[in-house]
Amino acid sequence: MAPGGLSSRVPNPWNWVADGAFGVKVLTEAGVLRPIRPDKLARMALVLAQHGASPAAGAISAAIHHPGETALIDERGALTFEQLDRRSNALAHSLAERGVRGGDGIGIMCRNHRGFVDATIAAAKLGTSALYLNTMFSGPQLADVIGREGPRLLIHDEEFSELLDGAEGVDRLIAWSDDEEGPGAGTLESLIASGSESSIEPPEEEARFIILTSGTTGTPKGAQRSSPSGLGAIAGLFDRIPYRSGERMMIASPLFHSWGFTHFVLGLPLGSAMILRRRFDPEDTLRAVQEHRAEVLAAVPVMIQRILALPEETLARYDLSSLRITSVSGSALPGEMALKWMDHFGDNIYNLYGSTEVAYATIATPEELRSAPGTAGRPPRGTTVKLFDDAGREVPEGEVGRIFVGNGMAFEGYTGGGGKEVIDELLSSGDVGHFDSEGRLFIDGRDDEMIVSGGENVFPREVEDLLSDHEAVAEAAVIGVPDEEFGQRLKAFVVLHPDGELSEDHAKAHVKTNLAGYKTPREVVFLDQLPRNATGKILKRDLN
Repeated sequence: MAPGGLSSRVPNPWNWVADGAFGVKVLTEAGVLRPIRPDKLARMALVLAQHGASPAAGAISAAIHHPGETALIDERGALTFEQLDRRSNALAHSLAERGVRGGDGIGIMCRNHRGFVDATIAAAKLGTSALYLNTMFSGPQLADVIGREGPRLLIHDEEFSELLDGAEGVDRLIAWSDDEEGPGAGTLESLIASGSESSIEPPEEEARFIILTSGTTGTPKGAQRSSPSGLGAIAGLFDRIPYRSGERMMIASPLFHSWGFTHFVLGLPLGSAMILRRRFDPEDTLRAVQEHRAEVLAAVPVMIQRILALPEETLARYDLSSLRITSVSGSALPGEMALKWMDHFGDNIYNLYGSTEVAYATIATPEELRSAPGTAGRPPRGTTVKLFDDAGREVPEGEVGRIFVGNGMAFEGYTGGGGKEVIDELLSSGDVGHFDSEGRLFIDGRDDEMIVSGGENVFPREVEDLLSDHEAVAEAAVIGVPDEEFGQRLKAFVVLHPDGELSEDHAKAHVKTNLAGYKTPREVVFLDQLPRNATGKILKRDLN
C-alpha cells in the first residue's frame, strides 16, 4: 500500500457510516459524529483510510480532534490525547530501530496503566500482532503460550520478570517499574524519551490483536481478530449501551481481557478519559469514580460482587451519582446481584453476553434486568443469535439449544489453527441457552459442561443460580464427577457469606425443593473461596 493510499480492507473512509441512517443517528447521538472543521475532517478521513478502525486511527484522530483533552489518568498522572499520540509515535520509532516490523508479534503483559496503552497504539501504528498475556498465568503457562505464538518482543511490568524467564531468546522491555527515579535502559519510558515524535508511515501490514481465551476448562487459545472495516458493529453496541463522547470511563476490568480492551478501543473515538488502576480494589474503585466523577464503570461480575460485599457504611460513604453506565461482562451476572447493585447505585447496569471468539451476542439493559433478572438480554442491531440442537436444527422458543452468533466482530480463528463450529454462517459461542416469550436470552451453561446423571441432562448453571440465591450463600459452582451407578453425579462447591449458616443436608434440601430430584447434588463441599482467573471466571478444572 502506497503511503497515503487506500487500504484494500478499508476501501473508503466513509465505511464508518456505511450502515446507513441507523449508524449515523446512533453515532451522532453518541457524539462520535459531530460538526468539525473541514481541514480536521479531511485529516481524520485520511487517517481512517490508512489505518482502518484501529487503536492507531483512534489515537491519531483524537489528537487531531481534541488534542488538549485528557485521554488517560493512572497512578502516574494524566496524559492528553496529543501526548498519547506523540508517545506512541516515539515508541513506534524506537521499536522500529530495534528491528520490529509490520507482521511481527509483540507480547504485552501489563496491568492497567499507560504502558499497556502506549504499547498497543505503537504496535497498531507499526502493523504488528499484539498478543495480550494474562497477568494471572503461571510461568509454565506463559512459556507454553509464548513458545506457541512466537512473539519477537515482550513488553511487561517489572513484577513479571521472573515469571517470564522461561521465554528464552525473546527481547524484553519493562513497561512499569516501581522505581520512580527515572526511566532506566530497557524500559518503555526510555524508548519513548529517545524516540522521534514524528508521524509514522502507515503500515503495509494490518494490525492484529490476539486475546487469549479464559482457559477455564482447558489450555488458553489465542483468538485473533483485526480491526472492523466500519462502525456498524459499534453503532449496534451504542444503541444498547448509551455511551457518550467525552465521558470519563473507570476501566476496572483488565485491559488484556476482551471487556477492558473493548472500552479502551471505544474510548478513543469517543474522546473519553480512561481512569486506570493497576490493581482492583473495591473501595478504591468507588473512590476513583467519585473523585473523577466518572460516568462509566467497566467491570467483570466478580468486581461487582466484591464491591457489594463492602460494609453498608462503606458503600454509603461514596457518591456515585455521576455514574450513568455500569457495563459488565466476562462471566455470568446473577440476577440478584444486578438488582442489589441497582438498589444501591441506581438503574445503570448493562450486562453484555459474548465470548472472546464471537465478541458480543446480547445486551441486557437495566429495564430488562429489572423485569427478568438473570437475562442476558437481546441482540443488538446487526447481530444475529440462533439456537441449534445437536443435529443443527433451530430449536423452538423456550427450548434449550446451542448458541450461535453472527456479527461483524467475530474472530478470525485460533492462532494455533482451527476455530469454532459454524452453522448457517453463525459462530458457536460454546454455550447453551434459551429464549423466553419476549425474545430475551437466558444462558443455561457451557455446552461442554452438561452433566448426564442417570440418563437425565443437567446444566450446572440452573443449580448454581438456585444455590447462590440462598440468603446464606455468597456463590456456588457445580460440576459432574464419575459415578458407578449413574454415570455422573452432581457435586456442589459453596461459599457462604461471613455470617451465613447452611449445612450440607439443608443445601441439598433447598435444591430438591425447588428443582427436579435428579438435579440435587450428591455432595456439597464448603470452601472459603472459589478458584478464579484474573477476569473472575471460575476455574472448574481446579475443583474436584
